[in-house]
This record gives sequence, C-alpha cells and structure tokens, in this order.
Amino acid sequence: MEKSERRASKKGCCASFLGYFKTTRFLIYLCHGLSTWGDRMWHFAVSVFLVDLYGNNLLLTAVYGLVVAGSVLLLGAIIGDWVDKTSRLKVAQISLVVQNVSVIICGIILMMVYLFKPSLSTMFQGWLLTGCYILVITIANIANLASTAMGITIQRDWIVVVAGEDRSKLADMNATVRRIDQVSNILAPMAVGQIMTFGSAMVGCGFISGWNLCSMCFEYYLLLRIYQRTPALAIKASQKSDEQEMKPLNKLKDIESDQTKIGEKTGSGQSVEGIHLMNVKAIEQEKKQQCGDKILEPFYTLRNGWVAYYNQPIFWAGMGLAFLYMTVLGFDCITTGYAYTQGLSGSFLSLLMGASAVAGILGTIAFTWIRRKCGLIRAGFISGVTQFSCLILCIISVFAPGSPLDLSVSPFTELASAYLGTNTLMETVLPTSEPQLITTIRYGNSTTGPADSEEFQPESYISIGLLFAGIIAARVGLWSFDLTVTQLIQENVDESDRGKINGVQNSMNYLLDLMHFIMVILAPNPEAFGVLVIISTSFVAMGHLMYFKYAYKSLGSQLFACNSKDSTSQATNPKAAECVSVSTSND
Repeated sequence: MEKSERRASKKGCCASFLGYFKTTRFLIYLCHGLSTWGDRMWHFAVSVFLVDLYGNNLLLTAVYGLVVAGSVLLLGAIIGDWVDKTSRLKVAQISLVVQNVSVIICGIILMMVYLFKPSLSTMFQGWLLTGCYILVITIANIANLASTAMGITIQRDWIVVVAGEDRSKLADMNATVRRIDQVSNILAPMAVGQIMTFGSAMVGCGFISGWNLCSMCFEYYLLLRIYQRTPALAIKASQKSDEQEMKPLNKLKDIESDQTKIGEKTGSGQSVEGIHLMNVKAIEQEKKQQCGDKILEPFYTLRNGWVAYYNQPIFWAGMGLAFLYMTVLGFDCITTGYAYTQGLSGSFLSLLMGASAVAGILGTIAFTWIRRKCGLIRAGFISGVTQFSCLILCIISVFAPGSPLDLSVSPFTELASAYLGTNTLMETVLPTSEPQLITTIRYGNSTTGPADSEEFQPESYISIGLLFAGIIAARVGLWSFDLTVTQLIQENVDESDRGKINGVQNSMNYLLDLMHFIMVILAPNPEAFGVLVIISTSFVAMGHLMYFKYAYKSLGSQLFACNSKDSTSQATNPKAAECVSVSTSND
C-alpha cells in the first residue's frame, strides 16, 4: 500500500509538473522570454555594429539613441491609443511581425554593408553608404516602436486579463516577467557577444536575423494559443467609444425631427426648403471639419493622452517611477565608464553586473512577499525607503577616500583641448548614448579600453566600493518599487485607457532618461561625477516623495477613519477594529 501511494504521489507530482508547461501563464512567460531575448541581443548588437562600421566613432550610436528616445517620447501616447482602439490579437500580431521583420531587414542591410563597404564608400561620393546608415537607424527605430507596442499589450494588458480578479496571481506574473527581463539583460548580450567574438560581426548579423525569423513564427503560434485559451481577451472595452460615436448622430436626428415638426406646424413650404439648405450646409461643414480633424488627429491624441495621464489617480505614482530614470546610479556606460577611470577591470565589472542582476531578482521576490504581508501601496512605501537608504552609501562615497571629486576642474576646457588636439570630440562628448557599450568606452576624456584603466591606480578603493555597494543593494528596492507602480497602473486604470496611459508612462520614462544624458554631457569629467551622484539621489528622493503623496491620498482617509473610532465603538462593533486589516487586504 505504501509503495502504491508513493508511486501515485510521484505520478501526481510529475503530472502537475508537466501540466504547468501547458498552462496559459507558462505560455505567456515563454512568449515574453523569446521576445525579450531577441530584443536584448539586437539592442546590444546594433550599437556595436554602428560603432564598428563608423570607424570606432560614437556618432551613429548617439544618433540612434536620440532617435529612439525621441520617437517614444513623442509617439508613446499615440501608440497606446492605437493599442486601446484595436483588438488585442491584432495589436499583438502586427507588433510582433513589424518588430521582427524590421530587425531581419536591418540584419540583411548590415551584412551587405560589411560585405561591400569599400565599394559603397566610393559610390556617389559616399552618400550611398550614408543612406544605408540612415535606413538602418530608421528601420531599427520602427522595430523599437513596435517593441514598445508589444510590451504595452502583453505586459500591461494581456497579463491583467489572464490573471483575472486574482491580484496575487497578477503580482506573481509581474514578478516572473521581471525576472525574465533580468536574466535576459545579462545572458543575451553575452551570447551574441561570444558569437561575434569567435565568428565575426557579419556572422552576428546573420544569427540575429535567423533568430528573429524563427522566434517570430513560434511567438505567433504562442499568441494564438494564449488568445484561444483566454476567451476574455476577445472582449475589449469599446462600448464607450461606440456610444460617443452615436451621440452626434442622435443629436442630428433630434434636430431634424424638431425642425420638421416646426415646419408642419407653420405649414409653409419655405420653411422646409430652408431646413433642407441648412442641412446641406451642415453636411458640408462636417466634411470640412472631418478633413481637418483627420490631419490634426495625432496631435489631439497626443494631447488627450497626456491630459488623461494627468487626471489619473495614479499620476503621482507614475511620476515617481519616471523620476527614478534621472540617475547615473545604474549599470550603463556612464557608471561603468567612470569605474574604468577608477581602476576597475572589465572582468570585475562583469561580476558586479551579475550581482546587480541577482539583487534585482531578489527585489522581485521581496515584492511578492511584502505585498502579501503589507498590501500593494505599503509595499511601494517600503521599497522606496529601502532604495533610498541604500543610496546613502553612494552619497558617502562622494566624500570617501579615493573619490576624484574636484569642482575646480572645468570640463569644458578639457573638452576644447581634446577636440583641438585629437579631433575626437564625439568620443568625448557622447559616451552615454547606449548602455550596452560598457566594455569598450571610458568615461570622460580618456579614450577606450580596460587596458588603459589598469595603468591608473586610485589612492583608495573605498569610494568606488561604497558606490557600487549602494547601487547593487538599491536594486532590491528599485525593482520592487517598479513592480508596485506597474501593478497600480494595471489595477487602477480603466481598460479602455490602459494602452494610452502606459504609452504616456513610457514617454515620461524616456524624457527623464534623456535629461540624465544631457546632465552627463554638461559634466563629463570624472571629477564632477560626485555631483551627478548627489543630483541623481535627489531625483530618486523626489520620485519617492511623489509616491508618498499618492500613498497618503490613497490610504490616509482609511487610516484616519479607523483611528478616529474610540475603543468603545471597537468593542461594540468588531468590524471597526478590523478596518485597517481590511484596507490592507484590499490593496
């Protein structure tokens, strides 16, 4: 009997384990994992390709980063509005095909450039090669916009529908998606980097194109399976838009009926003719207005998106998240370039990046636990305090032994001398265009390569050690806070406005990200990096203060209502004593 029970339990465990791979949740994870892996490989590779093809100059990479950020900043609300007005399956399919086909085309063009670059550089005085670069940047930007639409519809909409009314399930799904992002951020660039190192750049282009072709077909199939398994995805909140479209028609019918009634009462034929002429003029005016509205519709959509975002109850929470992008305290080329100037090697920085990814995964785990114990809004409060507390180490590092802080050094004098002496202004001014170039670009006026950094030995490693200790520890609170705001937007934004609001949120994130690049351009020397650390920490503090304002508005009324009830009312009414716990569970 015991053996049979053990066998039955083993079979049951195996069946449940295998059954998990057939669930809708796993299909979403698999689809998102394939999409994220391809995105991370392409974002890393395209920056390397552009630098390599343009003679180790960062101009093309800087232009690409500026075009991508500016496009999402301007078109985020429009993309979100299109997501709201189009059926879910159609949005996902179009975004998937456009994104992957664009990457495939870019890969083919880059392969042709690598093969025939000497010939292309001599044709039409080099304009043909310049046209290829412009074409690659344009198509890559289209791929990024399609990726933005894909992220909005899958991560911000489909997951909410699949989770249903179960908020714990929604939190778990959001956390798992973030873990997939963290792993892909580290492993995908490593994989394509190895292929390009042991093969060639052209082999890397072919591999990425082939990967996107295979991934597109498989993801298309997964999207169909998910859509078929979740009937709720076929139902979208479009009744409001239909009613709004019918209101003008109903008003016109009412006016016409009233006018005919007046004509019947007066009994005059002239009134009927006059009414007919009025209707003809009204139709002509409507046609003119419709033509004008079609031309100005994108601008109206952009304006309405930002206005709707401002009027959302989660406005301050979203602004708080956006302000966290105005920081140099992350593992992009700015901070890693600064680390090179302080004597850290590339291999040691790769270990620090791995530790950062582990801290991010721990943050997703902490989010699910804190949300379950304290509620969603309070989880954001705790995450914010945790992140800011860890960043205090970064502030201390500015004044610790080994810090290069020296405000007497003028960055503009060094930039001018570097430009006049070596004519490498672009390598000096634009070290921050793409965070993927972390192993080849140094921060400030130095040239490139970890080998040069080994020649410099700082007086002490205490400052740089405290800086990265604070950055890595803060990732726990950062990713927990990111998940909190993400779920608040998912739960509190109407389904009909979900895409629009998330599009504007992406635009806000890119806006603050651009501002931090401009901040670095104005102070690119390592001696001023401590000032950037203080400014970044200040923006993080302001972001969390904005979130605290949202939390106070959301929870303040409930807490004050519970605290105002005296002990006698709590004794006579047990529900009053449980008020706080109920409000926590409702979060």
